[in-house]
Amino acid sequence: MAEADPLDGRHARFELKTLLDTSRMLIESTDLDFVLNNLLLISMGKLFAPKAAILLRDPTDRKFRVAKNKGRTPFHEGQELPLPDPSTYGDTVYLDASHSEFPELLAGNGLPHLFQLRTRAQHMGFLVIGDKASKQPYSDREIEFLENLVNISAVAISNSLLVRELRQTNLQLDRKVQELHTLFDLSKEFNATVDRDPMLRVFKFALLGQMFIRSFLFVKKRRAEAPECLVHNGLKQLPDEAGMTYLLDLPDGHHHVGDRLRQESDLLAENGLQAVVTLSLQDERAILAVGPRATGDPYSESDFNFLSSLGNLALLSVQKTDLLRERIEKERIEEELSIARTIQERLLPNPLPKDDRLDLAAMNVSSRQVGGDYYDAVRRGDELYLAIADVTGKGIPASLLMANLQAMLHILTPLERGICEITGKINDVIYKNTPSDKFISFFWARFDSATGVFEYVNAGHNPPFLLRAGEDPIPLAEGGMLLGAMPTFVPYSSGTLHLGPGDLIALYTDGVSEAMDPADEEYGEERLLDVLMKNRVLSAADILNAVVEDVRRFTHDKYSDDITLLVIKHR
Repeated sequence: MAEADPLDGRHARFELKTLLDTSRMLIESTDLDFVLNNLLLISMGKLFAPKAAILLRDPTDRKFRVAKNKGRTPFHEGQELPLPDPSTYGDTVYLDASHSEFPELLAGNGLPHLFQLRTRAQHMGFLVIGDKASKQPYSDREIEFLENLVNISAVAISNSLLVRELRQTNLQLDRKVQELHTLFDLSKEFNATVDRDPMLRVFKFALLGQMFIRSFLFVKKRRAEAPECLVHNGLKQLPDEAGMTYLLDLPDGHHHVGDRLRQESDLLAENGLQAVVTLSLQDERAILAVGPRATGDPYSESDFNFLSSLGNLALLSVQKTDLLRERIEKERIEEELSIARTIQERLLPNPLPKDDRLDLAAMNVSSRQVGGDYYDAVRRGDELYLAIADVTGKGIPASLLMANLQAMLHILTPLERGICEITGKINDVIYKNTPSDKFISFFWARFDSATGVFEYVNAGHNPPFLLRAGEDPIPLAEGGMLLGAMPTFVPYSSGTLHLGPGDLIALYTDGVSEAMDPADEEYGEERLLDVLMKNRVLSAADILNAVVEDVRRFTHDKYSDDITLLVIKHR
Protein backbone atom coordinates (compact mmCIF):
# COMPACT_ATOMS: atom_id res chain seq x y z
CA MET A 1 0.00 0.00 0.00
CA ALA A 2 1.51 3.36 -1.09
CA GLU A 3 2.16 5.99 1.56
CA ALA A 4 0.11 9.22 1.49
CA ASP A 5 2.04 12.16 0.13
CA PRO A 6 2.59 14.62 3.03
CA LEU A 7 2.66 17.48 0.49
CA ASP A 8 -0.88 16.59 -0.62
CA GLY A 9 -1.99 16.67 3.00
CA ARG A 10 -0.51 20.10 3.53
CA HIS A 11 -2.19 21.33 0.31
CA ALA A 12 -5.51 19.96 1.48
CA ARG A 13 -5.22 21.64 4.88
CA PHE A 14 -4.19 24.93 3.24
CA GLU A 15 -7.14 24.82 0.83
CA LEU A 16 -9.51 24.01 3.69
CA LYS A 17 -8.18 26.94 5.72
CA THR A 18 -8.52 29.19 2.66
CA LEU A 19 -12.14 28.12 2.20
CA LEU A 20 -12.93 28.66 5.86
CA ASP A 21 -11.37 32.11 5.91
CA THR A 22 -13.06 33.01 2.64
CA SER A 23 -16.38 31.72 3.92
CA ARG A 24 -16.15 33.85 7.06
CA MET A 25 -15.14 36.96 5.08
CA LEU A 26 -17.85 36.61 2.43
CA ILE A 27 -20.73 35.51 4.64
CA GLU A 28 -20.14 38.39 7.04
CA SER A 29 -20.22 40.94 4.21
CA THR A 30 -23.41 42.43 2.83
CA ASP A 31 -21.60 44.43 0.16
CA LEU A 32 -22.34 42.77 -3.19
CA ASP A 33 -19.44 44.47 -4.94
CA PHE A 34 -17.05 43.25 -2.23
CA VAL A 35 -18.28 39.65 -2.52
CA LEU A 36 -18.04 39.58 -6.33
CA ASN A 37 -14.64 41.21 -6.36
CA ASN A 38 -13.19 38.73 -3.86
CA LEU A 39 -14.68 35.74 -5.66
CA LEU A 40 -12.89 36.77 -8.84
CA LEU A 41 -9.60 37.58 -7.12
CA ILE A 42 -9.47 34.32 -5.14
CA SER A 43 -10.49 32.21 -8.17
CA MET A 44 -7.96 33.76 -10.50
CA GLY A 45 -5.23 33.73 -7.86
CA LYS A 46 -5.75 30.08 -6.95
CA LEU A 47 -5.89 28.83 -10.53
CA PHE A 48 -3.47 31.34 -12.07
CA ALA A 49 -6.16 32.28 -14.57
CA PRO A 50 -5.63 35.58 -16.42
CA LYS A 51 -9.32 36.47 -16.84
CA ALA A 52 -12.74 35.77 -15.40
CA ALA A 53 -16.21 37.26 -15.13
CA ILE A 54 -19.38 36.93 -13.07
CA LEU A 55 -22.78 36.94 -14.80
CA LEU A 56 -25.85 37.55 -12.63
CA ARG A 57 -29.47 36.90 -13.51
CA ASP A 58 -31.92 39.78 -13.18
CA PRO A 59 -35.02 38.35 -11.46
CA THR A 60 -37.32 40.88 -13.12
CA ASP A 61 -36.57 40.10 -16.77
CA ARG A 62 -34.62 36.82 -16.29
CA LYS A 63 -31.74 38.08 -18.41
CA PHE A 64 -28.06 37.64 -17.61
CA ARG A 65 -25.82 40.67 -17.26
CA VAL A 66 -22.12 41.10 -16.57
CA ALA A 67 -21.84 42.10 -12.90
CA LYS A 68 -18.05 42.05 -12.58
CA ASN A 69 -15.11 41.10 -14.81
CA LYS A 70 -11.34 41.16 -14.60
CA GLY A 71 -8.58 40.62 -17.13
CA ARG A 72 -8.88 41.08 -20.86
CA THR A 73 -12.40 39.79 -21.29
CA PRO A 74 -14.60 41.02 -24.15
CA PHE A 75 -17.23 42.12 -21.63
CA HIS A 76 -18.14 45.37 -20.00
CA GLU A 77 -20.07 45.65 -16.77
CA GLY A 78 -23.81 45.87 -17.34
CA GLN A 79 -23.60 44.10 -20.71
CA GLU A 80 -26.53 41.78 -21.43
CA LEU A 81 -25.68 38.21 -22.55
CA PRO A 82 -28.08 35.69 -24.18
CA LEU A 83 -27.60 32.51 -22.14
CA PRO A 84 -29.72 29.33 -22.07
CA ASP A 85 -31.74 28.06 -19.13
CA PRO A 86 -29.16 26.89 -16.56
CA SER A 87 -31.40 24.27 -14.95
CA THR A 88 -30.35 21.59 -17.45
CA TYR A 89 -26.65 21.84 -16.61
CA GLY A 90 -24.53 20.67 -13.73
CA ASP A 91 -22.61 22.79 -11.29
CA THR A 92 -19.54 22.83 -13.53
CA VAL A 93 -19.45 22.94 -17.32
CA TYR A 94 -16.45 22.93 -19.63
CA LEU A 95 -17.53 24.63 -22.81
CA ASP A 96 -16.35 22.90 -25.97
CA ALA A 97 -17.68 22.40 -29.47
CA SER A 98 -20.52 20.27 -28.13
CA HIS A 99 -22.05 23.24 -26.28
CA SER A 100 -23.34 25.09 -29.29
CA GLU A 101 -26.18 26.62 -27.27
CA PHE A 102 -23.67 28.86 -25.50
CA PRO A 103 -22.51 31.87 -27.52
CA GLU A 104 -19.01 32.12 -28.86
CA LEU A 105 -18.68 35.09 -26.51
CA LEU A 106 -17.73 32.66 -23.73
CA ALA A 107 -15.89 29.70 -25.22
CA GLY A 108 -14.50 31.54 -28.21
CA ASN A 109 -12.79 34.17 -26.08
CA GLY A 110 -10.85 31.93 -23.75
CA LEU A 111 -13.51 31.57 -21.01
CA PRO A 112 -14.47 27.91 -21.34
CA HIS A 113 -14.98 27.08 -17.63
CA LEU A 114 -18.45 27.80 -16.32
CA PHE A 115 -19.53 27.39 -12.68
CA GLN A 116 -23.13 27.86 -11.61
CA LEU A 117 -23.89 30.28 -8.76
CA ARG A 118 -26.97 28.90 -7.05
CA THR A 119 -28.48 28.02 -3.71
CA ARG A 120 -31.29 25.59 -2.97
CA ALA A 121 -33.82 28.35 -3.43
CA GLN A 122 -32.58 30.15 -6.52
CA HIS A 123 -30.16 30.31 -9.38
CA MET A 124 -28.26 33.61 -9.51
CA GLY A 125 -25.77 33.31 -12.36
CA PHE A 126 -22.41 32.00 -13.47
CA LEU A 127 -18.72 32.35 -12.79
CA VAL A 128 -16.87 32.00 -16.11
CA ILE A 129 -13.10 31.70 -16.01
CA GLY A 130 -10.32 31.20 -18.51
CA ASP A 131 -7.63 28.53 -18.79
CA LYS A 132 -4.47 28.73 -16.74
CA ALA A 133 -1.78 31.10 -17.90
CA SER A 134 0.51 28.05 -18.13
CA LYS A 135 -2.00 26.30 -20.46
CA GLN A 136 -2.06 23.33 -18.03
CA PRO A 137 -5.47 21.75 -17.43
CA TYR A 138 -7.22 22.20 -14.09
CA SER A 139 -6.73 19.32 -11.67
CA ASP A 140 -9.64 17.61 -9.93
CA ARG A 141 -8.57 19.21 -6.66
CA GLU A 142 -8.61 22.68 -8.25
CA ILE A 143 -12.06 22.08 -9.73
CA GLU A 144 -13.32 20.86 -6.36
CA PHE A 145 -11.81 23.90 -4.61
CA LEU A 146 -13.46 26.25 -7.06
CA GLU A 147 -16.82 24.50 -6.77
CA ASN A 148 -16.69 24.85 -2.97
CA LEU A 149 -15.68 28.49 -3.29
CA VAL A 150 -18.55 29.14 -5.70
CA ASN A 151 -21.06 27.48 -3.35
CA ILE A 152 -19.87 29.63 -0.45
CA SER A 153 -19.97 32.74 -2.60
CA ALA A 154 -23.47 31.92 -3.84
CA VAL A 155 -24.77 32.12 -0.29
CA ALA A 156 -22.95 35.42 0.24
CA ILE A 157 -24.30 36.80 -3.04
CA SER A 158 -27.83 35.73 -2.09
CA ASN A 159 -27.49 37.46 1.29
CA SER A 160 -26.13 40.61 -0.35
CA LEU A 161 -28.98 40.71 -2.86
CA LEU A 162 -31.49 40.21 -0.05
CA VAL A 163 -29.92 43.05 1.97
CA ARG A 164 -30.00 45.29 -1.09
CA GLU A 165 -33.68 44.49 -1.60
CA LEU A 166 -34.40 45.19 2.06
CA ARG A 167 -32.61 48.51 1.84
CA GLN A 168 -34.70 49.50 -1.16
CA THR A 169 -37.84 48.50 0.75
CA ASN A 170 -36.68 50.55 3.73
CA LEU A 171 -36.13 53.55 1.47
CA GLN A 172 -39.69 53.26 0.23
CA LEU A 173 -40.94 53.05 3.81
CA ASP A 174 -38.81 56.06 4.71
CA ARG A 175 -40.49 58.03 1.95
CA LYS A 176 -43.90 57.20 3.38
CA VAL A 177 -42.76 58.18 6.85
CA GLN A 178 -41.31 61.39 5.45
CA GLU A 179 -44.67 62.25 3.94
CA LEU A 180 -46.27 61.97 7.38
CA HIS A 181 -43.49 64.05 8.91
CA THR A 182 -43.96 66.65 6.20
CA LEU A 183 -47.64 67.07 7.03
CA PHE A 184 -46.76 67.39 10.71
CA ASP A 185 -43.98 69.89 9.99
CA LEU A 186 -46.29 71.99 7.85
CA SER A 187 -48.71 72.60 10.69
CA LYS A 188 -45.92 73.07 13.26
CA GLU A 189 -43.36 75.13 11.36
CA PHE A 190 -45.77 77.47 9.61
CA ASN A 191 -47.38 78.43 12.91
CA ALA A 192 -44.33 78.53 15.16
CA THR A 193 -41.27 79.45 13.11
CA VAL A 194 -39.77 82.92 13.15
CA ASP A 195 -37.21 82.07 10.47
CA ARG A 196 -37.98 82.04 6.78
CA ASP A 197 -35.53 79.32 5.71
CA PRO A 198 -36.92 76.43 7.81
CA MET A 199 -40.44 77.33 6.78
CA LEU A 200 -39.55 77.35 3.08
CA ARG A 201 -37.69 74.09 3.50
CA VAL A 202 -40.83 72.45 4.89
CA PHE A 203 -42.82 73.97 2.03
CA LYS A 204 -40.34 72.50 -0.45
CA PHE A 205 -40.54 69.06 1.15
CA ALA A 206 -44.33 69.20 1.02
CA LEU A 207 -44.24 69.63 -2.75
CA LEU A 208 -41.56 66.98 -3.18
CA GLY A 209 -42.90 64.37 -0.76
CA GLN A 210 -46.62 65.00 -0.64
CA MET A 211 -47.37 66.02 -4.22
CA PHE A 212 -44.39 64.26 -5.90
CA ILE A 213 -43.55 67.46 -7.78
CA ARG A 214 -39.88 67.61 -8.76
CA SER A 215 -39.75 70.97 -10.54
CA PHE A 216 -41.44 74.08 -9.19
CA LEU A 217 -41.06 77.80 -8.62
CA PHE A 218 -42.48 79.99 -5.82
CA VAL A 219 -42.23 83.75 -6.39
CA LYS A 220 -43.61 86.73 -4.48
CA LYS A 221 -43.67 90.46 -5.08
CA ARG A 222 -44.41 93.26 -2.67
CA ARG A 223 -45.85 96.43 -4.11
CA ALA A 224 -43.16 98.79 -5.49
CA GLU A 225 -40.47 96.13 -5.03
CA ALA A 226 -38.80 93.74 -7.45
CA PRO A 227 -40.09 90.13 -7.56
CA GLU A 228 -38.29 87.64 -5.33
CA CYS A 229 -37.87 83.93 -5.91
CA LEU A 230 -38.55 82.32 -2.53
CA VAL A 231 -37.76 78.73 -3.47
CA HIS A 232 -37.26 76.65 -6.61
CA ASN A 233 -36.29 73.11 -7.51
CA GLY A 234 -35.40 71.14 -10.62
CA LEU A 235 -35.33 74.11 -13.01
CA LYS A 236 -33.16 74.09 -16.13
CA GLN A 237 -33.45 77.88 -16.54
CA LEU A 238 -33.40 80.03 -13.41
CA PRO A 239 -36.02 82.77 -13.32
CA ASP A 240 -35.14 86.34 -14.28
CA GLU A 241 -37.08 89.45 -13.34
CA ALA A 242 -38.94 89.67 -16.66
CA GLY A 243 -40.04 86.03 -16.51
CA MET A 244 -41.27 86.32 -12.92
CA THR A 245 -43.11 89.59 -13.65
CA TYR A 246 -44.99 87.97 -16.55
CA LEU A 247 -46.24 85.16 -14.32
CA LEU A 248 -47.21 87.55 -11.51
CA ASP A 249 -49.38 89.50 -13.99
CA LEU A 250 -51.51 86.45 -14.82
CA PRO A 251 -55.17 86.65 -13.68
CA ASP A 252 -56.18 85.17 -10.34
CA GLY A 253 -56.81 81.46 -10.16
CA HIS A 254 -54.98 78.47 -11.61
CA HIS A 255 -53.78 78.07 -15.17
CA HIS A 256 -52.90 74.95 -17.14
CA VAL A 257 -49.85 75.78 -19.25
CA GLY A 258 -50.80 75.42 -22.90
CA ASP A 259 -49.16 76.41 -26.16
CA ARG A 260 -50.06 80.09 -25.73
CA LEU A 261 -48.41 80.44 -22.32
CA ARG A 262 -45.35 78.49 -23.48
CA GLN A 263 -44.95 80.84 -26.45
CA GLU A 264 -45.24 83.90 -24.22
CA SER A 265 -43.03 82.64 -21.38
CA ASP A 266 -39.61 81.09 -21.94
CA LEU A 267 -39.52 80.37 -18.19
CA LEU A 268 -42.50 78.01 -18.52
CA ALA A 269 -41.38 76.47 -21.80
CA GLU A 270 -37.72 75.83 -20.92
CA ASN A 271 -38.53 74.25 -17.54
CA GLY A 272 -41.51 72.17 -18.67
CA LEU A 273 -43.81 73.71 -16.05
CA GLN A 274 -47.40 72.52 -16.44
CA ALA A 275 -49.51 74.69 -14.15
CA VAL A 276 -49.46 78.11 -12.46
CA VAL A 277 -51.40 79.02 -9.30
CA THR A 278 -51.70 82.76 -8.56
CA LEU A 279 -52.01 84.03 -4.98
CA SER A 280 -52.82 87.42 -3.42
CA LEU A 281 -52.47 88.49 0.19
CA GLN A 282 -52.73 92.12 1.35
CA ASP A 283 -50.15 94.12 -0.64
CA GLU A 284 -48.29 91.07 -1.89
CA ARG A 285 -48.84 88.82 -4.88
CA ALA A 286 -47.31 85.41 -5.50
CA ILE A 287 -47.31 82.55 -7.99
CA LEU A 288 -46.62 78.85 -7.58
CA ALA A 289 -45.61 77.26 -10.89
CA VAL A 290 -45.28 73.46 -10.90
CA GLY A 291 -43.96 70.85 -13.29
CA PRO A 292 -45.31 67.34 -13.95
CA ARG A 293 -45.84 64.97 -11.04
CA ALA A 294 -43.40 62.08 -10.72
CA THR A 295 -46.37 59.68 -10.72
CA GLY A 296 -47.53 60.97 -14.12
CA ASP A 297 -50.96 61.79 -12.72
CA PRO A 298 -52.60 64.98 -14.04
CA TYR A 299 -53.49 67.80 -11.67
CA SER A 300 -57.02 67.67 -10.38
CA GLU A 301 -59.18 70.43 -8.98
CA SER A 302 -58.45 69.06 -5.52
CA ASP A 303 -54.73 69.31 -6.23
CA PHE A 304 -55.05 72.96 -7.20
CA ASN A 305 -57.01 73.71 -4.03
CA PHE A 306 -54.26 72.08 -1.96
CA LEU A 307 -51.55 74.02 -3.82
CA SER A 308 -53.45 77.27 -3.37
CA SER A 309 -53.94 76.69 0.38
CA LEU A 310 -50.33 75.63 0.81
CA GLY A 311 -49.09 78.66 -1.12
CA ASN A 312 -51.24 81.12 0.84
CA LEU A 313 -50.11 79.59 4.12
CA ALA A 314 -46.47 79.86 3.05
CA LEU A 315 -46.92 83.44 1.81
CA LEU A 316 -48.54 84.47 5.11
CA SER A 317 -45.71 82.87 7.07
CA VAL A 318 -43.10 84.61 4.91
CA GLN A 319 -44.78 87.96 5.56
CA LYS A 320 -44.79 87.31 9.28
CA THR A 321 -41.15 86.23 9.42
CA ASP A 322 -40.00 89.11 7.18
CA LEU A 323 -41.67 91.75 9.32
CA LEU A 324 -40.34 90.24 12.52
CA ARG A 325 -36.85 89.84 11.11
CA GLU A 326 -36.77 93.41 9.83
CA ARG A 327 -37.79 94.80 13.21
CA ILE A 328 -35.35 92.64 15.17
CA GLU A 329 -32.51 93.35 12.77
CA LYS A 330 -33.10 97.07 12.88
CA GLU A 331 -33.14 97.13 16.67
CA ARG A 332 -30.06 94.91 16.89
CA ILE A 333 -28.05 96.97 14.44
CA GLU A 334 -28.96 100.21 16.15
CA GLU A 335 -27.95 98.82 19.53
CA GLU A 336 -24.70 97.35 18.26
CA LEU A 337 -23.75 100.50 16.38
CA SER A 338 -24.43 102.59 19.46
CA ILE A 339 -22.18 100.37 21.55
CA ALA A 340 -19.53 100.28 18.82
CA ARG A 341 -19.55 104.07 18.53
CA THR A 342 -19.07 104.42 22.29
CA ILE A 343 -16.17 101.97 22.25
CA GLN A 344 -14.59 103.66 19.25
CA GLU A 345 -14.80 107.09 20.88
CA ARG A 346 -13.02 105.71 23.93
CA LEU A 347 -10.18 104.44 21.75
CA LEU A 348 -9.38 108.01 20.75
CA PRO A 349 -7.24 109.98 23.25
CA ASN A 350 -9.37 112.21 25.46
CA PRO A 351 -7.93 114.43 26.66
CA LEU A 352 -4.87 114.80 24.45
CA PRO A 353 -1.58 114.56 26.36
CA LYS A 354 0.04 117.85 27.44
CA ASP A 355 3.37 119.00 26.05
CA ASP A 356 5.42 122.07 26.96
CA ARG A 357 6.39 122.74 23.37
CA LEU A 358 3.34 121.59 21.36
CA ASP A 359 -0.24 122.80 21.26
CA LEU A 360 -2.49 119.91 20.08
CA ALA A 361 -6.08 119.73 18.85
CA ALA A 362 -7.92 116.82 17.17
CA MET A 363 -11.40 115.92 15.96
CA ASN A 364 -13.14 112.95 14.35
CA VAL A 365 -16.52 113.27 12.62
CA SER A 366 -17.95 109.95 11.35
CA SER A 367 -20.22 109.85 8.33
CA ARG A 368 -21.84 106.82 9.99
CA GLN A 369 -22.20 105.77 13.61
CA VAL A 370 -18.82 104.04 13.35
CA GLY A 371 -16.00 104.64 10.92
CA GLY A 372 -12.49 103.77 9.90
CA ASP A 373 -10.65 107.01 10.66
CA TYR A 374 -8.27 107.13 13.61
CA TYR A 375 -5.95 109.54 15.36
CA ASP A 376 -3.82 109.11 18.45
CA ALA A 377 -1.34 110.83 20.73
CA VAL A 378 0.73 108.72 23.14
CA ARG A 379 3.21 110.03 25.71
CA ARG A 380 6.29 107.86 26.42
CA GLY A 381 8.62 109.81 28.71
CA ASP A 382 10.10 112.78 26.81
CA GLU A 383 8.71 111.40 23.53
CA LEU A 384 5.29 112.09 22.11
CA TYR A 385 3.88 109.79 19.41
CA LEU A 386 1.31 111.34 17.08
CA ALA A 387 -0.67 109.32 14.48
CA ILE A 388 -3.51 109.52 11.99
CA ALA A 389 -4.94 106.73 9.80
CA ASP A 390 -7.73 105.96 7.36
CA VAL A 391 -9.01 102.38 6.85
CA THR A 392 -10.54 101.48 3.50
CA GLY A 393 -14.32 101.25 3.59
CA LYS A 394 -16.76 102.37 6.24
CA GLY A 395 -18.84 100.93 9.02
CA ILE A 396 -18.08 98.09 11.39
CA PRO A 397 -15.36 96.30 9.31
CA ALA A 398 -13.34 99.50 9.10
CA SER A 399 -13.84 100.26 12.79
CA LEU A 400 -12.58 96.79 13.77
CA LEU A 401 -9.43 97.23 11.73
CA MET A 402 -8.95 100.68 13.23
CA ALA A 403 -9.17 99.16 16.72
CA ASN A 404 -6.50 96.60 15.80
CA LEU A 405 -4.19 99.37 14.59
CA GLN A 406 -4.71 101.30 17.82
CA ALA A 407 -3.86 98.23 19.90
CA MET A 408 -0.68 97.52 17.92
CA LEU A 409 0.47 101.12 18.19
CA HIS A 410 0.08 101.17 21.97
CA ILE A 411 1.86 97.81 22.32
CA LEU A 412 4.81 98.62 20.07
CA THR A 413 5.60 102.22 21.02
CA PRO A 414 7.25 101.31 24.35
CA LEU A 415 9.78 99.14 22.51
CA GLU A 416 13.17 100.69 21.97
CA ARG A 417 13.03 100.47 18.19
CA GLY A 418 12.86 103.00 15.41
CA ILE A 419 9.53 104.02 14.00
CA CYS A 420 10.54 102.67 10.57
CA GLU A 421 11.02 99.16 11.97
CA ILE A 422 7.81 99.35 14.00
CA THR A 423 5.89 100.48 10.89
CA GLY A 424 7.16 97.42 9.01
CA LYS A 425 6.02 95.09 11.79
CA ILE A 426 2.57 96.71 11.89
CA ASN A 427 2.28 96.32 8.11
CA ASP A 428 3.19 92.62 8.22
CA VAL A 429 0.63 91.89 10.94
CA ILE A 430 -2.14 93.70 9.05
CA TYR A 431 -1.20 91.99 5.76
CA LYS A 432 -1.36 88.52 7.30
CA ASN A 433 -4.63 89.03 9.16
CA THR A 434 -6.86 91.08 6.87
CA PRO A 435 -8.52 90.47 3.47
CA SER A 436 -6.67 91.57 0.34
CA ASP A 437 -9.12 94.43 -0.24
CA LYS A 438 -8.53 95.99 3.18
CA PHE A 439 -5.60 98.29 3.85
CA ILE A 440 -4.77 101.44 5.81
CA SER A 441 -3.22 104.76 4.94
CA PHE A 442 -1.15 105.73 7.98
CA PHE A 443 1.01 108.61 9.13
CA TRP A 444 2.77 108.82 12.46
CA ALA A 445 5.59 110.71 14.08
CA ARG A 446 7.75 110.75 17.18
CA PHE A 447 8.45 114.16 18.72
CA ASP A 448 11.31 114.52 21.20
CA SER A 449 10.30 117.28 23.61
CA ALA A 450 13.89 117.70 24.80
CA THR A 451 15.46 118.27 21.37
CA GLY A 452 12.52 119.43 19.25
CA VAL A 453 13.22 116.65 16.68
CA PHE A 454 10.12 115.51 14.76
CA GLU A 455 10.69 112.15 12.99
CA TYR A 456 7.84 110.77 10.88
CA VAL A 457 6.86 107.89 8.56
CA ASN A 458 4.15 108.27 5.92
CA ALA A 459 2.61 104.90 4.89
CA GLY A 460 0.55 105.94 1.87
CA HIS A 461 -1.39 108.64 3.70
CA ASN A 462 -2.35 112.11 2.48
CA PRO A 463 0.86 114.06 3.16
CA PRO A 464 0.34 116.40 6.13
CA PHE A 465 1.39 120.01 5.59
CA LEU A 466 4.15 121.78 7.49
CA LEU A 467 3.61 125.56 7.51
CA ARG A 468 6.41 127.93 8.50
CA ALA A 469 6.51 131.67 8.43
CA GLY A 470 7.81 132.99 5.13
CA GLU A 471 7.99 129.53 3.48
CA ASP A 472 5.81 127.55 1.12
CA PRO A 473 3.86 124.65 2.66
CA ILE A 474 5.96 121.48 2.88
CA PRO A 475 4.20 118.09 2.36
CA LEU A 476 5.49 115.36 4.66
CA ALA A 477 5.61 112.40 2.27
CA GLU A 478 8.68 110.36 3.26
CA GLY A 479 7.81 106.76 4.17
CA GLY A 480 6.53 103.85 2.10
CA MET A 481 3.52 101.85 0.96
CA LEU A 482 0.05 101.50 2.50
CA LEU A 483 -0.32 99.18 5.49
CA GLY A 484 -1.67 95.75 4.54
CA ALA A 485 -1.13 96.07 0.79
CA MET A 486 1.81 93.63 0.68
CA PRO A 487 4.55 92.30 2.98
CA THR A 488 7.38 94.63 3.97
CA PHE A 489 9.93 93.79 1.30
CA VAL A 490 11.51 97.25 1.34
CA PRO A 491 11.97 98.90 4.78
CA TYR A 492 10.06 102.09 5.44
CA SER A 493 12.04 105.32 5.45
CA SER A 494 11.53 108.31 7.71
CA GLY A 495 11.75 112.05 7.44
CA THR A 496 13.28 114.22 10.16
CA LEU A 497 12.86 117.93 10.89
CA HIS A 498 13.26 120.36 13.79
CA LEU A 499 10.17 122.23 14.93
CA GLY A 500 10.53 125.81 15.97
CA PRO A 501 8.22 128.47 17.39
CA GLY A 502 5.14 129.06 15.24
CA ASP A 503 5.60 125.94 13.10
CA LEU A 504 2.27 124.31 12.22
CA ILE A 505 1.56 120.74 11.04
CA ALA A 506 -1.92 119.70 9.90
CA LEU A 507 -2.68 115.97 9.69
CA TYR A 508 -5.93 115.06 7.92
CA THR A 509 -7.75 112.18 6.19
CA ASP A 510 -9.11 112.22 2.65
CA GLY A 511 -12.58 112.85 4.07
CA VAL A 512 -11.45 116.48 4.34
CA SER A 513 -9.80 116.98 0.94
CA GLU A 514 -12.37 114.84 -0.93
CA ALA A 515 -15.49 116.24 0.75
CA MET A 516 -18.11 117.07 -1.91
CA ASP A 517 -20.46 119.98 -2.26
CA PRO A 518 -23.97 119.50 -3.76
CA ALA A 519 -22.50 120.01 -7.25
CA ASP A 520 -20.00 117.11 -6.68
CA GLU A 521 -17.00 119.42 -6.52
CA GLU A 522 -14.20 118.38 -4.15
CA TYR A 523 -13.10 120.55 -1.26
CA GLY A 524 -9.50 119.96 -2.27
CA GLU A 525 -6.10 120.62 -0.72
CA GLU A 526 -5.94 124.21 -1.96
CA ARG A 527 -9.00 125.20 0.09
CA LEU A 528 -7.55 123.40 3.10
CA LEU A 529 -4.21 125.22 2.76
CA ASP A 530 -5.99 128.53 2.32
CA VAL A 531 -7.88 128.11 5.61
CA LEU A 532 -4.69 127.00 7.39
CA MET A 533 -2.70 129.96 6.13
CA LYS A 534 -5.40 132.46 7.08
CA ASN A 535 -5.65 131.10 10.62
CA ARG A 536 -2.10 129.91 11.35
CA VAL A 537 -1.53 132.51 14.08
CA LEU A 538 -4.43 131.12 16.13
CA SER A 539 -4.28 128.28 18.62
CA ALA A 540 -4.39 124.68 17.44
CA ALA A 541 -8.02 124.33 18.58
CA ASP A 542 -9.11 127.49 16.76
CA ILE A 543 -7.32 126.41 13.57
CA LEU A 544 -9.04 123.02 13.72
CA ASN A 545 -12.46 124.59 14.28
CA ALA A 546 -11.91 126.97 11.36
CA VAL A 547 -11.17 124.05 9.01
CA VAL A 548 -14.13 121.95 10.18
CA GLU A 549 -16.50 124.89 9.90
CA ASP A 550 -15.29 125.65 6.37
CA VAL A 551 -15.80 122.02 5.32
CA ARG A 552 -19.29 122.03 6.82
CA ARG A 553 -20.25 125.14 4.91
CA PHE A 554 -18.79 123.69 1.70
CA THR A 555 -20.68 120.38 1.98
CA HIS A 556 -23.87 121.80 3.49
CA ASP A 557 -23.33 119.48 6.46
CA LYS A 558 -23.52 116.34 4.30
CA TYR A 559 -20.47 114.10 4.65
CA SER A 560 -19.89 111.07 2.42
CA ASP A 561 -16.76 110.03 4.35
CA ASP A 562 -15.28 110.33 7.82
CA ILE A 563 -13.49 113.59 8.61
CA THR A 564 -10.47 113.51 10.91
CA LEU A 565 -8.01 116.29 11.72
CA LEU A 566 -5.00 116.55 14.03
CA VAL A 567 -3.42 120.02 14.33
CA ILE A 568 0.07 120.38 15.84
CA LYS A 569 1.45 123.83 16.59
CA HIS A 570 4.79 124.68 18.19
CA ARG A 571 4.20 127.09 21.05
